[in-house]
Amino acid sequence: MSLSQFRKGDRVSWHSHGGTAVGRIVRRLTKSTKVGTHRAKATAEDPQFLVETDEGGRAAHKPSALRRAKNG
Repeated sequence: MSLSQFRKGDRVSWHSHGGTAVGRIVRRLTKSTKVGTHRAKATAEDPQFLVETDEGGRAAHKPSALRRAKNG
C-alpha cells in the first residue's frame, strides 16, 4: 500500500511472529525513534508508522508491511 494511503487512527494489520496482529496507526515516524527496546530507523525519505495493537503493545513498521484491517 502507498504511504499516502495511511493516516493516524487507521485500523491496520501486519504479520507478526505470533500470527497476524491488528491495531491502529498512532503516527508517522520520519526520524530515528526508540520503540520499546527497538530503534526504528525511519527517515523523511523512508518513513515508518508507529502502530499500537488492540492489547496496547507498540511497534514501528514500514508501510509495505501494513494492510488495511476491517473496523470493529
